[in-house]
Parts: sequence; structure tokens; C-alpha cells
Amino acid sequence: MMVNAQHKVVSELCHAALSAVDPARAVAGRLRLDGERLAVGERSYNLSGGRLVVIGAGKAAGTMAAAVEGLLGERIAAGWVNVRRGYEPAAPLRRIHVHSAGHPIPDAAGVEGTQQMLQRLAGLGAGDLVLLLLSGGASALLELPVAGVELTELQRLTAALLRSGAPIGEVNTVRKHLSQVKGGRLARWAGPAQVAVLVLSDVVGSPLEAIGSGPCAPDPTTYADTWDVLERYGLAAELPAGVRAHLERGRRGEVAETAKPGDPSLGRVAHTIVADNATAAHAAVRRAAELGYHALLLTTYLEGEAREVGRVFAALGKEVARHRRPVAPPAILVLGGETTVTVRGPGTGGRNQEAALAAALALEGWPEVLVATLATDGSDGPTDAAGAIVTGETAGRARAQGLDPAACLARNDAYPFFAALGDLIQTGPTGTNVNDLAFVVVGQTIAPAPGRWRKES
Repeated sequence: MMVNAQHKVVSELCHAALSAVDPARAVAGRLRLDGERLAVGERSYNLSGGRLVVIGAGKAAGTMAAAVEGLLGERIAAGWVNVRRGYEPAAPLRRIHVHSAGHPIPDAAGVEGTQQMLQRLAGLGAGDLVLLLLSGGASALLELPVAGVELTELQRLTAALLRSGAPIGEVNTVRKHLSQVKGGRLARWAGPAQVAVLVLSDVVGSPLEAIGSGPCAPDPTTYADTWDVLERYGLAAELPAGVRAHLERGRRGEVAETAKPGDPSLGRVAHTIVADNATAAHAAVRRAAELGYHALLLTTYLEGEAREVGRVFAALGKEVARHRRPVAPPAILVLGGETTVTVRGPGTGGRNQEAALAAALALEGWPEVLVATLATDGSDGPTDAAGAIVTGETAGRARAQGLDPAACLARNDAYPFFAALGDLIQTGPTGTNVNDLAFVVVGQTIAPAPGRWRKES
């Protein structure tokens, strides 16, 4: 339940953004069945005489699969998708098996599910069609380590990469060179069938080679690039033995590279982006304007260290409040993208909560400014929160309760900080994933007050 006007505005923006990137709606909008022909985005496929196989991975893969099955039903010969535990569709599917696995660290269940997908690709011919459903989380959920690398080794390295502060593109560079299905390699398993990839993008700018680590996209990175990433973040010296041996062989040219532009297997692949961060951001801007605010989308390319980006959110709010730039109050600025956190302490939180906490410190004394941060999948880091809401009064309220906001930020401990204040945004699993959004709200229509935001039932 919304407890005040301030949270009602945030609720409206979140609802508009998430509704716009509902996976079922997004997928259904890019598929059209006309007799024996299936249109997928701009491409059309003849279903007569061939088999249709549906595979996929990601937090939204279950919802996407439900939409595909709703349209194609008995035409689906076989289907398997891997989803994050807790992100299963509400109703069981009949033709597509939904398999739960671990995220963000790959686990044995994810490997088993990937092997099941490969079994369903075995023996396909040129007249067959594979629908591949990709969404955020696919890099962890679609995994089969290369020979010589144990799953436990891959898990250790993945955990270290995620704690290092490396942007997702660089993390995925490493992942692609340790996997049998990433970096375009899945397309080879699917051949000679045609492959239509439906993508719910969770990567800034939606580069196909980075989304889900590009299982059917050409990969411009190399083993040398992989080693550069590991050295840049201080991880090369302590690599697990199997990982080190494989990467060294790759650098010497003794094992095959990932699929590069011009690879014949990629010529049978077509990608269609069904929704992305910009889709959600534009929807939030439209809703803000409907609510009477001067609304502006500033960027969907937001990246960087979360605590530094949080200070930028605060600076933008101050500029609007004091100088009426780039728009006059009442105003809502919308920003999209994905930040990173370099873990320095033992605390609990996520990139959106960390950005919000940094913004709270920078906004102290500016009660007319509000910042809200949102992970569109409903899960910010290893927490059950999607983000948090702060104003210029948040830091003062915290100190009055015996909390030290600067100390919490220093130890990456934003979650208990906001939980104590009741300022977490908790949506539960949203069923979608298109990066993160931030809202900077300035205007006298807001009455700063505490209160937890939850998804309304």
C-alpha cells in the first residue's frame, strides 16, 4: 500500500515502466502466425514439414515461453528453458519444460538444463526452426563449461568477477571463453536449422554479443582480451588451475576461438530485440508527463561505479531545484543503464541501493529532491529489494535512529540501512529484466516522509 504522495509517484513510474517491458506482451508483439508461416520480427519462416524447437534462458524466459506456447501450442515439437529459481511462470506449460537453476553464479542445475537443450537440438535439419528466448540472467543460466574446466572453478571465478567492479561486457568476455555455448557457439549446436532469437535486453545499448554472452552472435573478443580483463581486475594471479590451463592454451592458439563475424553457422541466425531499457524508460517519461511533471529522459547508457553515479543523481536534482535546468520543477528526470559495485566491505546490498545511499548523503539539506532507484527484475544484488527511495531528509532520519549512512556506504551495507528506515523498493520478482532505472523527482508536489514501497496486489 502506498503511504504518501511521494511513494505514489514512484509507484506510478515503476508500474508504467515494468508494464511496458512485460515479457509476454513484448514477445507477442513480435510474433505473428499466418497459416504455415511464422513472422518473427522482420523475418518469416515456413513451418510446414519442419520441426519447431523452443529453448531459452534468463529471468524472463519462463514468461516469454508462456507467450510463445500460447501462440504456437501444438506446433512446438520440443521445448526447454532455464529460469532463475523463483522466476517460474505462474501456470505450468505443456510443450516447453521450465527448469529452475542458480543465478548469478552458475550451478549444476543450469548445466543440466543446458545439456537438455542441446539434446533437443540434436539431429535438426535445414527445414527446422529453433526459437531461442534470451533475457537477463542468461549468462549464468545457460552454461556448459569447456573441457578441462570444472564447474566449481567457473563458480569461483564468476564470483570474483562479480565482486571486482568489472562492467558486464568485460565479465562476459571471460565467460564466453570458458563456455561451450557462449560467444556464438550455440549456433553451431543448432545447425543446420534456422535460429530466430528473441531478446529481452538487459545490457546497456543492447549489443547482441553481450546479451546472455551472445550464444548465437558473433564475438569480437579473443583469448587475449580475456587475459587483459583478468589482469585489469587483479584476478589473473589466482586463477583456478583448469581455467588457467584453458586460457593459456587459447592464447597460444591451441583451442578454437569463439565464433567470429563471417562464421557460417551465424548466417542462419536472426535476432529480434523485443524490449529493452529504453522501452521502460520512455514509458516512465510518458507517465510522469501524464501526472503533470516536466519529464525528460536523460540517458539509457548509464554506467560506472554505483556510489559515484548516486552523487550524479543528487547533482541533477540540485540543478533542477536551484537553477531550473534542464527543466523546471515540478520535474522528473529518468535515467537508465546499469552501474557496478566494487565490493569493499562485508555488507549486504546491491548497485541500486548503493547508488541511492550515496545520493542520500549528497542530498542532505535538499528536502525537495527525491531519488528512486529500481532494478527492473525486482532483485538488486543478493537481496529481495529492487532499490530504494531517498530524499534530502534521509540521512538525517537515519542518524536520528542511530544509523551512520557514511559508514554503511563504506562497507557496502545499504540493504539493512534502508530496511531500518522503511525506504526499500520491494516489488518481488517482476518477470522481466531490462537493466535499471533511476528517477530524480523535484517539486513541491512531493511531501518527504518514510514508508516502504511494495508491489500492490
